[in-house]
Amino acid sequence: MNKDIKSIVYSTGVVEFITVAVQYCILLESVNNLSKNELTDKLSKLLPFLYLKTLLAPELEMVDEDEEPEISVTEEDYNYILSTLSSIYAGDDTYLEVFVEDMKFSDTPITESISENLADIYQDLKNCAIIYERGVTENMNDAVCICLENFKAYWGQKLVNVLRALHYLKFSDREDDIENEQIEEIRSW
Repeated sequence: MNKDIKSIVYSTGVVEFITVAVQYCILLESVNNLSKNELTDKLSKLLPFLYLKTLLAPELEMVDEDEEPEISVTEEDYNYILSTLSSIYAGDDTYLEVFVEDMKFSDTPITESISENLADIYQDLKNCAIIYERGVTENMNDAVCICLENFKAYWGQKLVNVLRALHYLKFSDREDDIENEQIEEIRSW
């Protein structure tokens, strides 16, 4: 086994990235008992941390480029996370998006979904975390490498976009949020 690969895979930067990725996955897997405001608050704190730890992770090179990465998150898993988040965010799930390639050619506003973006991020992180957890160094390396490449090409932009929408939900002074919070408090009695 190549010592360099092992030292990178177990480096502080990679371990911290995986740790935050696992925290994100655990949060999304356990949102059933959270209100929209509680979830928004937690995500508003965790997503910037995830972004930072991803940026600080070292560059990795694929060990086995011919091997297809294992996909652990099934369609059912993805749909469960998506539907759970959709039900929590309900009417606030859709937001206007400007950082979409098709925006240049569109005459109408383009919308994105908070729940879909969060589920997309979850899917990549969970697939990586499961492989990393198994402890096979070469596979760990390749899983992290793929996840970091996908961050650059795909889910990093989704993360910052959805963070903007969550920031709005967290700090906007909207009457319906106050009313929903009061209803949730009554239900918890």
